[in-house]
Amino acid sequence: MFIYNITYLVSHEIHEDWLAWMKSHHAPEILSTGHFNRFAILRLKEVDETEGVTYAFQFQSPNEAAYKEYTAKSAPALRLKAEERWGTKVMAFRTLMEIVQ
Repeated sequence: MFIYNITYLVSHEIHEDWLAWMKSHHAPEILSTGHFNRFAILRLKEVDETEGVTYAFQFQSPNEAAYKEYTAKSAPALRLKAEERWGTKVMAFRTLMEIVQ
């Protein structure tokens, strides 16, 4: 199994609206591509929140091929949609992790 992790730093001024949009639109849209089985939303604690609030959205993929297909076919349009909506008020950092146990 693989975890596609997107860590977001979200400006305080849009934090609540952004989180609601992520829960109701963006994360379900990523899940609906068929490349992931489930997702979890985590809020990072014990971090400096001067610049904003930090979240990790983790999408579970059955294999690396499904993840790669997502990044090639679906991710660019979905990222653009988020960037157009929120601009520089949200910064994202993406990683792929493999579950080893």
